[in-house]
Amino acid sequence: MKPIVKESDYSTIKNIINNLTPSQKTKEVGQLMNELELAKKVPDKKIPKDVIQLNSYFEVEVGTPAQIIKMTMVIPKNADLAQHKISLFSPLSVALIGFREGASVDWVLPGGLRKLKILKVTNQVQQELVAK
Repeated sequence: MKPIVKESDYSTIKNIINNLTPSQKTKEVGQLMNELELAKKVPDKKIPKDVIQLNSYFEVEVGTPAQIIKMTMVIPKNADLAQHKISLFSPLSVALIGFREGASVDWVLPGGLRKLKILKVTNQVQQELVAK
């Protein structure tokens, strides 16, 4: 399964990574770069509404017994776990970016290999456009 990334997210993420210092370029940043290079890049208007992207709210089932995690993926400076906002550089975000609601992804997280099942994806930008 190949991740899908909208062109504006691809540009934003590449720009953030290019401005990191060498010490900020963690293993996860390298994995994210690999995922982005493998991803299918699509025009913003053509990204399916159920794909996890920057500023997506998502619910994911992790491991056995199942644990449900509810987060919004944001750029690193906006990350705040108390507000359920997770950095796109986190291992969970790197595993999920570009995948659709209903997809299952096997990924090595800090606790070891986990099966991640994407239960729900909501994209605020698209909701705002619908509301207008």
